[in-house]
Amino acid sequence: MQLPAIRIARGFGWEVICADGNPDAPGRAEAHYFEHIDLKDREGIAESVVDWRNRRGLDGVFTAGTDFSAAVAWAAEKAGLPGIPYQSALKASDKFLMRTAFAEAGVPSPRFAGIENPDQWRDAFEKAGLPAVVKPVDNMGSRGIRRVDTLEDARSAVEAAFVCSASGRVIVEEYIEGPEFSLDALIYRGVFSLCGIADRHIRFAPYFIEVGHTMPSIFPEGDRQRIIDTFRNAAFALGIDNGAAKGDIKLGRSGPVVGEVAARLSGGYMSGWTYPLSSGVEVTAGALRIAVGEPPGDLAPVQQKTCAERAFYSIPGIIDSIDGFSDSMGSAAFLLTSPGSRVEFPRNNVEKCGNIICAAETREDACSRAEDLCRRVILRLAAGGRETLDFLRRRSHEWVPDAFTLEDPENRDWLRELEYLPDFASLRSTGPVIPLPPHPEKETACDWLGRSLTDALELIQAKTGVHAASERGNVGRQFWLALLRGGYQGGLWFLDTLNGSADQTGYGEIEEFPAGW
Repeated sequence: MQLPAIRIARGFGWEVICADGNPDAPGRAEAHYFEHIDLKDREGIAESVVDWRNRRGLDGVFTAGTDFSAAVAWAAEKAGLPGIPYQSALKASDKFLMRTAFAEAGVPSPRFAGIENPDQWRDAFEKAGLPAVVKPVDNMGSRGIRRVDTLEDARSAVEAAFVCSASGRVIVEEYIEGPEFSLDALIYRGVFSLCGIADRHIRFAPYFIEVGHTMPSIFPEGDRQRIIDTFRNAAFALGIDNGAAKGDIKLGRSGPVVGEVAARLSGGYMSGWTYPLSSGVEVTAGALRIAVGEPPGDLAPVQQKTCAERAFYSIPGIIDSIDGFSDSMGSAAFLLTSPGSRVEFPRNNVEKCGNIICAAETREDACSRAEDLCRRVILRLAAGGRETLDFLRRRSHEWVPDAFTLEDPENRDWLRELEYLPDFASLRSTGPVIPLPPHPEKETACDWLGRSLTDALELIQAKTGVHAASERGNVGRQFWLALLRGGYQGGLWFLDTLNGSADQTGYGEIEEFPAGW
């Protein structure tokens, strides 16, 4: 997320010093200097900033898309550099302090209650009401966040949120129904300039997974203006008067309600990629200028394109191979996993496998291109993995909807009557053959990324060389259960695992694989 800032700063002719706790951080190679500092070490960062200020005349401190804006503000104050006041950045980094500031300023915000001990959960839910959202007060990327609809789920959600809180504090908030928007702004000496409003695409309740965003928002002008006004008021309520602000705003039944506001530019590829591709304006350049005490420059859009960002993700398991991905896909592409990596069906926004960004003249073209390119990335899982089997058997991740559901009554009857176990005698003589339902063409449902059942079957056949036939299928209902639950990944995993059970004489009727189903 820092790469656009590093490159833009270097383009200005500035010297760039990067700090990171990871000695192999991606931006290290592009910076002039590197400081190996844990970004949670507020004092260590401040000491380094003061040292560079004294030795080389450091002019500013900056971050984008991270949850370390309070450390940046602290260091800037200690070094006498421009920036957002530390107390303002602290409020923007602590959800309880943030909600308190909004309540005091009259900014529309959900009811809330803080928890410092898991045993306080019942009182918090009585105050916030149900449904509610449970969050760690000091994390980002939707880590540890989930919706709670019943008191039976409340305690476990609170305990999970505590695990994700460095300070050991949790907040319970009233759940607001409605669409959600991401906004960026630059504020220079109290003058607010909007730098993008995007529609967020959130899925997979009870978690809040952003599977993409589309810029600009398609909502009516009146709604957009109310959302922008609410964001502006929220930023000022936190005391952000000279720097960047990022907002998540929901449009509830009674109007806009603040989800969160951060004292930085957005992550999620918005400030560094989708807004510049949509507007032609590098908002990061303006934010960098403010960070060194200069005005942001002209922020007026110079073009009007639609930019769509979409994510691709995986069912649980270990990545065996990745096909179809290229760094040159779309306007920008990011692969966040690799062979040998363990992957999860996302419960938060840092567990996705990658992202594709496409810009186009029309919204339809941008969205369809990004979604199509995501479907081209094939994540094949290692055979025999217990995490994958548990997912396909619904022993875990019960909240994840099935990839496919058979809609045609004759196809459903066919599946119920299909032999459950593979026909091992046939497998030994002919190899695997996928049985086909009587009317596959009647199935219109798509998987999580928009892939049809027919497309998934064709992909599986192309990757495995296994044929499909209406009469001669021998891999049994187990294959279809894996396909319907886990999409193409489930079907590939089943065939790969079945093939792995073969010995030199053919497919062996091993105990564990069939018994696992």
